[in-house]
Amino acid sequence: MWKTLVAVLAVSLSAVPSFALAQAHLPGKTLEKPDAAGQVPRAAVTLAPYRFNDILWENDRTAHRIYSRDLEKTEPPSTSGIDAWGKSVRWPYMDRQLRTGDQHTDHGEGLDFYDVGTARGAGGLGVWHDNKLWTSRNWSDVKVHINGPDVAAFSVDYAPWPVDVDRKVWETRTFSLPMGTNFTRMVSTIRSDKPGPIVVGIGISKRKRPSGAGVLRKDLAPGRVTFFEPADPQKGSMAIALMVDPKAVVEVRQDFDNYLVLIKVEPGKPFVYYMGAAWDKGLDFHSAAEWDAYVAAQTPDFDPAN
Repeated sequence: MWKTLVAVLAVSLSAVPSFALAQAHLPGKTLEKPDAAGQVPRAAVTLAPYRFNDILWENDRTAHRIYSRDLEKTEPPSTSGIDAWGKSVRWPYMDRQLRTGDQHTDHGEGLDFYDVGTARGAGGLGVWHDNKLWTSRNWSDVKVHINGPDVAAFSVDYAPWPVDVDRKVWETRTFSLPMGTNFTRMVSTIRSDKPGPIVVGIGISKRKRPSGAGVLRKDLAPGRVTFFEPADPQKGSMAIALMVDPKAVVEVRQDFDNYLVLIKVEPGKPFVYYMGAAWDKGLDFHSAAEWDAYVAAQTPDFDPAN
């Protein structure tokens, strides 16, 4: 699917000044409901130079964010994990919400309450070596390929990072979120200064709240793992899912911060995985059973040529 999309916009953020470093958050203000044109459902990807060059992408069902190297300079340690926002409207809201400086409050369209921290969040990855996950710093360059209305698509580069003293690796990853789905399709290519296969760990952040530790389900025959987080008493629960090529699956492991789906890949050869998220106070799913049934019904395409 990725190669069939016609790019309408290509921007390299290396050309964007990092003036966002001058401020961390805008003064809090009320989120105003958009006009009729703004309430038309669409997919969107937004670069946010006013907030450390965050990348925001969303469609009519789900919303996500990843962080740039600029954030590391102000809020170390930052993370190359993936953020997931709760969403309760069909139109784009992330850019307007983030501009209020009060994105962690529900103003009627959703909110950011998913704590990525230094973990993998909703589908971030690393290289699993010697019983440890070795992860990159935040993305270093971005190209926006399609900014809606039917698809939000972009790609990012992650600069070389060490895997112990064994090797260095670096990654290019494309993200594609069409309308009508909770799943972002990602095509990752990890290159290495040393030949030989790599075990990649794709993660979901663990949670511990007074309500429990959440519900993790794994079905490795089709390559699927779901996690329904323990509820926050005010903000509810996020549901996360990963879909990977079952032919590449090694096992599911844990480290201190994450549940990890381990897959074997070859350096320089692209591989596909899917990450999905939903909010139980949103419009589509309100229980772990509903989320698991939705994930089980998916028909992912793991051919990176498509």
